[in-house]
Amino acid sequence: MYLAKVVGTVVSTSKDETLIGYKLLVVKEIDEKFKELARIAVAVDNVGAGVGEIVVVAKGSSVKSMFGDKRPPIDCAIVGIVDSVEIG
Repeated sequence: MYLAKVVGTVVSTSKDETLIGYKLLVVKEIDEKFKELARIAVAVDNVGAGVGEIVVVAKGSSVKSMFGDKRPPIDCAIVGIVDSVEIG
């Protein structure tokens, strides 16, 4: 998992049938000082995030397990909206 900032939305009228109904957002990875890094991704929004919010993003096979038997072609999902971060 990593922290990211939601920087945009994706609208796709033609897509895999199993993605219908999912909100897609563009996220940009951030560092511990909230500085945006180069890596961006399209993530399924599972928590109602919006543009400008800091979120927790999960990637890979752990994301697939969130969707049970449906198994849409998703490898990146927003799993939390960040309220605060404290570092040592």
